[in-house]
Amino acid sequence: MRPALLWVLMTALSAHASVYYVTVAGLGGEPDYEQRFTANARDLDKLFKESGSSAHVYTLSGPQATRAQLTQTLASIAHDAKPDDDFVLMLIGHGSFDGTDYKFNLVGPDITAAELAGMCDRIPAKRQLIVNTTSASGGSVAALEKPGRGVIAATKSGTEKNATVFARYWVEALQDPTADIDKSDSISAMEAFEFAQRKTAAFYESQKRLATEHPVFEDTGKNEPVREPSKSEGVLLTNFTVLRIGAAQKQANNPAKQALLAKKEDLEQKIDALKYQKAAMDPADYKQQLTELLVQLAQVQQELDK
Repeated sequence: MRPALLWVLMTALSAHASVYYVTVAGLGGEPDYEQRFTANARDLDKLFKESGSSAHVYTLSGPQATRAQLTQTLASIAHDAKPDDDFVLMLIGHGSFDGTDYKFNLVGPDITAAELAGMCDRIPAKRQLIVNTTSASGGSVAALEKPGRGVIAATKSGTEKNATVFARYWVEALQDPTADIDKSDSISAMEAFEFAQRKTAAFYESQKRLATEHPVFEDTGKNEPVREPSKSEGVLLTNFTVLRIGAAQKQANNPAKQALLAKKEDLEQKIDALKYQKAAMDPADYKQQLTELLVQLAQVQQELDK
């Protein structure tokens, strides 16, 4: 191995980042909803705990899904997390919106989107993802959005107040290898969003029902939520790995492969970001940068495959 590549890999290993996952299954109100929300949270807890040694997993459901417990959990992560870590918050359950404030329904006092945003703001992780799968979740986006934070909501606004099915298909996206469209052995936030969005639409069509939820996302911290990626929306979600699968998951659990995997994912993120910049770049410059990144990626992949 060339000295330059060895130095890069050693640097990547020393800075190997962690992922902090928090899943909250809020108040169901009825046995059917309680069971559904708890089952979704349990499935995510299992997936995240199996994802690798760098995962820190917190799951709150049933009597634990309280404002006090959530506040304590996020405060603990704010103390422990580092800037290079990733943070993922999953909200499952019911939400409400009064035209001004969104509230996530918990056991006991509810919590507003603004209060959640304040707690997440204190977490030093530069890259964050909040997936709000509740009813009226579109009403939370404005308060939660921030540069460096992707926000996904099950509904396009706070006025879509019916119970949602988006959470079911978000979980399914992380369980189904076909969600990995680019065959990178990882499922990005964008891949999971698009999978769950398609499945949600198909559900209402199969039931011959008018859709009462329209999933959206925002990942720049300054725009209105959208339903599709564009030149100005989608870079962070495309680059944000929610879960490694297959070979990548095995490599993440292999200390000898972790540095190479970190380098591979960094190069993939750079390639994705470059593709979003293509329209504004000189064609020759774009081709040169892309070629250099692809060559580096091929070299790292070759090392990983040994």
